[in-house]
Order: sequence, then structure tokens, then C-alpha cells
Amino acid sequence: MKKSTFKSVTHKALAYSLAVTLAASPWIGASHVLAGPAVQSAEQPAEAAQEHAQVQYRIDARLDEQDMHIRGKETVTYRNMSKDTLQEIVFHTFADANRSKETQTSMFVRNNEEIRKQSPEKKPEDFLGGIDILSAAAGGQSLVFTNSNQALTVQLERGLEPGETVTIDLSFDVKIPYGMQRLSYYKDIINGAYWFPVASVYDEEQHEWDKTPYSTNFETDYYVSSDFEVHFNVPASYQVLMPGTITTQEAKDEPGRKVVSANADHTREFVFFASPNYKVESVTRDGLTVEYYYFDNMPNKKKIVGQYIDTAFDAISFFNEKYGKYPYPEFRIAESYVEGVAVEFSRVIQMGQIQHNANPQQDYVFVHEIAHQWFHALIGNNSEKESFLDEGFAEFSKVYFAEKQGDILNGFQAIQIEDMSFVDKPIASANAEAEGEADAIFYKKGRQAIYQLYRRVGEDPFDRFMREYFKRYVHKNATIDGLLQTIEDTLGKEARTEMDKALHDPKFALKPEYRLSEAEEIEYWHEQFKNVYQSFMTQVPDLPAETMSRIMDKALQGEPLTIVLGDQAAGTAKTQQQAMLEQLQGMLGIMGISADVITERQAIKNKLEKELASSNIIVIGSARSSGIIQALKPGIIQKTKAIGFDWKSIMNLKEASGAYIIKHPYNQNRLLLHFFWNGDAWSPDMIDRYTGQIINVLGISADYYQYYVWDQAGSIIAENKTTNPMAKFFAEE
Repeated sequence: MKKSTFKSVTHKALAYSLAVTLAASPWIGASHVLAGPAVQSAEQPAEAAQEHAQVQYRIDARLDEQDMHIRGKETVTYRNMSKDTLQEIVFHTFADANRSKETQTSMFVRNNEEIRKQSPEKKPEDFLGGIDILSAAAGGQSLVFTNSNQALTVQLERGLEPGETVTIDLSFDVKIPYGMQRLSYYKDIINGAYWFPVASVYDEEQHEWDKTPYSTNFETDYYVSSDFEVHFNVPASYQVLMPGTITTQEAKDEPGRKVVSANADHTREFVFFASPNYKVESVTRDGLTVEYYYFDNMPNKKKIVGQYIDTAFDAISFFNEKYGKYPYPEFRIAESYVEGVAVEFSRVIQMGQIQHNANPQQDYVFVHEIAHQWFHALIGNNSEKESFLDEGFAEFSKVYFAEKQGDILNGFQAIQIEDMSFVDKPIASANAEAEGEADAIFYKKGRQAIYQLYRRVGEDPFDRFMREYFKRYVHKNATIDGLLQTIEDTLGKEARTEMDKALHDPKFALKPEYRLSEAEEIEYWHEQFKNVYQSFMTQVPDLPAETMSRIMDKALQGEPLTIVLGDQAAGTAKTQQQAMLEQLQGMLGIMGISADVITERQAIKNKLEKELASSNIIVIGSARSSGIIQALKPGIIQKTKAIGFDWKSIMNLKEASGAYIIKHPYNQNRLLLHFFWNGDAWSPDMIDRYTGQIINVLGISADYYQYYVWDQAGSIIAENKTTNPMAKFFAEE
């Protein structure tokens, strides 16, 4: 692996740690009670809370947990806010994204592959689902409808004039797929996103409805804020998490079942999470209740959950001050089994499993998802065409929060350090144009553009602009043009011009005066890598002391490091040693680690008892050509027994190569790592692979090695390693 490749992999590791996620049946019979009486909403979600939203939903649904179907009816009242006369109403049926593997969201593919291995009894079709529309009617009269490519089109009996409303009754049957999708069931949890027909957005400039199917590689979240009244019939043992004011009552004439009802006004989308094993931690402060639905599956879980709730209050308070008040009486968090992904919804976020060593105060993925309550849930946008508006602002917001908490490494320096010059696509790209570079374009370049505006105008003017932006677009859908106009109106035409250029110039890069200096960059990466190594390695509580990655961790903590080359090597072997040294020094340079290098036997003799006895040591070269290995040989043989490495036998294997790590024979608090080969030199085919393995085993994106041995063809003869639970996040797709 080349140096540039290693840097890329390591930056991915940093991003993750600083961080950062999926059969029709007969209609419900008379004996099944869908819902109880309507629940009056007690919430006042916005200044305009007394006004009805453009779309109002009344949904009565039943979860049949035995066959994992949701069967329901919904009544949708739609007001035509356009200047056009509408002949049809279009609904998104995103549950149909689960009709085939090809249309499901690709970010959950790896999760589903792992689940398939764990559940061999499951058939391929179990991982699929979809929604069947059973009927559509208005005023008791059936309406003609089609449901194709995740868009339900309902033809109206007569045109809907501007300002008029129509009420449509729909009945539907949803098959929930097994596995890990936004709509799915797995183990003891049901993830319930996009489970019912949702009114599309009508574009009066284009005179058409948005019929975009759900993105296979990103997100498709473009709705109008709506009023929801939902009644959900579920098993009595289930805890159900939804947005809004929740009440529960027993299901009439159905022992063992209950109806969970929710009212959620001015809410962009309505999701649920359900599990019989959810515990709920709830805290109310200053009129806001934060609830965490979690699995009580490890010691001290409740304490960690409480810390997450504290962080949620801190973040919400910060964004309230900077942008505008969170207008709802509740905010909920759902723990789930999704890994590597966290997902935002209105008034609800979905997080992965809490880890035993979680640090809620520095979980900025968590803060990013909370920021989405402002940039997605409250200020909406077309996430297919202008993802920057939600992802860029959510990313900037988490960094803004960290900065003001005094977290230097995760604050503005995290933006100043980024070099995105390799990305030659504009921030204002649509998802289709991003072509798999969403993180670089919308998140990273996006937050740089916002930070540049922040630096240009100063904090107070920037905050005033953000509060005006929120005021203009809360409960509405913003556009980049609208954003730019708000900048012009609050910060001036020059600020607008500069931001316009930043968003549309493929070559946009943060201005040099806003970046870190070279010295600051070195110090930044050193501190970041120090934190990341500690974070990753504590994921394995009983990780052995003799682990190759630990020698890097110790060097990052300030312990001395010395690299010793085989002092008797000559010819090709000497050249190869030097190449390996340069590769290793490149890695150390990225991390801000300094290391002494010794190549002469006399220097080894002079320093063996003092400097080398107090230093961690990396030895490169064959045992026969290395003076330090020969000098420490008795101690090495003894120490290698502790890790199950037969030093004498391995060193006598013809043309074998590999590495082992032991406690320093002269110092129990230091480590000695030896990269060896038993021939005079490597073959040309092996040198690149061997060099790449050096970087691999010293990093934190692969398993943790004590030793590995290859034959001359590169096949494994022996190895001893500990599984790194984070490694799967860096595996090639």
C-alpha cells in the first residue's frame, strides 16, 4: 500500500471515530381493532402551530408481527398551494425500494451480508419487501390509481383548483424486509421509516410532481411539513418510539395488544421504531423532554444513556441560540443494530449500538444527527438536487458546537486541516452528479464553504444571518437560491457573490488565510492520531500488550522510538531496507512522530545499554544481518515464547518472512518489533506486498497482530492476531 493510500485510509478512520449506518394478505377483518379514539395534540410546535399544514394525515395501522406486515388505512387531506389546477395527487411509496436488492439502499449491503451469514435459514426473498396499494377513494367513490417505480399516482374525479382541498382514503399492505434497511426487522427491533404513502412535492415552476425513487446510494428526503395523527395497533409488550405526543391504550376486544397513538403537527416525516426489549430513559428540562430508547445489554448502559441525553440537551440549547428555537416538546433517540450509519428523521434520530467505551461528550456523529433537526426536519430541502443544504450545514454545525465546547481538534481546525483540492465537482451538485463522492462534496467541501463565510463576516453577523435563514424557511423547503438571497439581504452582495462562487466552482478550496500553517497541521494530525489509536484500541478490552499497533500508540503518547536497520545487509537487501525505511518514515511523518534511525553496528553497541534500552524499537532486516537482534537474541527467544512464536524454527525456514512483536528484553515497558526475512533479499514480486503489510499491521484499520509469517510465495505459514471490531468499516466494498 502506497503512502497516499495509507493517508486516505487513515483519514477514513478519523472520520469514523470522530465521529460516523437497513405477499399480500386479506384486509383486516372486523375482529381487529386498528385504533382508539382520536388524541388531541397538546403541543405547540411553531408560531403557526394553530394553522393546519398543507397535508394532514390520519393513519390507522396494525403491525402483524407474526408475518411482519403492516396493514393500514390512511386519510390524507391535501391543500393545493400551487397556482395550477391539479388533476392527480402523487405519493411516494418508498417501501417499494425493497422490491429488489438492486433498488435497496446500498449503504446497508455489508450489514445484510453479515446478517445472511448469521441467519442461513433466511431466504433471499426474506430480505425483500414492498407496499401494495389496495384501494384509493375520495368521498366514498373509488379513484383510479397506479403504483409504479415508488410513485403512487391517484387520478382525481375533477381538477383541484388553487386553494382547494381534497381528502383521499388509501388502504395499503406493507411487507417489512428482514435485515438492515431503513424499513426492516432484525432480531428484536423493527425500523419503521417510509412505511406508508407520503404526499410528494409539487413543483409549480415545472408543473410536475416529484416522482424520484429512493436513492440507492444516498438519501431521498424531500417532503412538506405535515400534520400527523397516527394510531398503531401493536403487541402489548412492544415499546414504540414515534415523533409527537404519544398516548397508549388497550386494544378493544384484543387481549395482549395495545394502540399507540401519536399527534405530530408540522412534522416533515413520520417514522417509528418498535421493540419488546426497549428500555426508555426520559429527562425533561425547561419544557423539553429528551427520551433515549435503548437495549439494556451491558453494565452501566443507563449511565451512558444519561450522558448522551445531557449531550443532546447541550447541542439543542446551542442550536437554539445560534439558529432558532427547536419548536417541539420532545426529541427522541432510537438505538438500533445498524453499524457505521446514523440516520436523521423529524424529531427522531437513529443511532447504532452504544459501545462500552462510548464518550457521549465527543460523539459528534450524534451531534451531526441532532443538527439535522434544523437542517432537514425544520428547514427542508430537495436532498436529491441540493444535498449540501442539509448535510453541509449539519456538518458545519457539529464542528461549530465542538469549537464552542472548547474541543480544539474537533472544532474549526477539523475544517482548516482538510485539503479537498482533489475533488473537482461543485458543492451545488445533485446526488447523481456526485457519483459516490457525497462525503467529499456535500459534507467536507460544504462545511468549508460555510466556514469561509463565517470567517469572512465574523461570528455575530453570521449568527444573525443563520437566524434569519431559519425564520424564512422553518417548516418550508429551502433552495440554494433562497440561501444566497438570505446572505445578500443580511450580509451584503459581496458575501453572496463569494458564497455563490464557492458553491458552484468545481475547484473551490478554502482560502489559504483560513487554513492551518504547516506546523499547525503537523501538530493537529499528531494529536488526532493519538486520540484515534487510543479510541480504536480500547474497542478490545483484553488486547495483548504485545500488539504491533501498540508501538505506534506508544510513540504517539510521547515514548521514544528507534528504527534499526540490518547493519550487515548489502546490495539488493540494503536497497530494500532503505525503501522500507522511507515508507515507514512517511507514515510516521503523517502522524507527527519522530524516530531515531540507526544503521551502523558501532552505534548499536554504543547505545544498547542506555538509549536503546529506554526506547521502543522497530528492526528491519534479516536476523543474521542485524546486530541488535544478535545482541538481544537470548532475550528475544525467551520473550517470543510468551506470544507463542517459535523463534528458532521460524528463523531457520528458508525464504520465510514476516514480523513479530515482543516486550523489550531490557525494558518491560517498551516494545520491540522485528520485520524480518530469511533470504538475502525479497523477490521483486514480494517487496511491494511486504511493504504494504508493514503499514497495514501498524495501522488501526486492520486486525491487531502479534506475529505473522509468510512463505516465499506470500502464503501464510503462521499468524496470531486479535480481531479488530472496527476493521469491517474499512474493508473494500
